[in-house]
Amino acid sequence: MSILISLSPEVEAQLYEKAAHEGQNISVVAVELLTCILEWELQDSEEVFAGIQPNLDNFEARSSCSFQVVYQGTTPQG
Repeated sequence: MSILISLSPEVEAQLYEKAAHEGQNISVVAVELLTCILEWELQDSEEVFAGIQPNLDNFEARSSCSFQVVYQGTTPQG
C-alpha cells in the first residue's frame, strides 16, 4: 500500500538522517518506525487495560456486597 504523508522539513531531515545512518532506504525506515509506533501503542493500551481491570473487578465485587459489609469495612476500628 502506498500513502502520501506531508512532513515538516525538520521531520523529513531527521528521517533522511536516520536512513543514511542505518544505510537503508528512507521508505524502509519510515515503515519500520510506523510499525514500532503502532506496536508500542497497542502494548501501552493493553497495559492500561490490565491496570484498570483489577479496579473494575473490585468495584463489581463491592457493588454486590450488602450495605452492612461495606459500612463495616469503612468504620474506624477501636
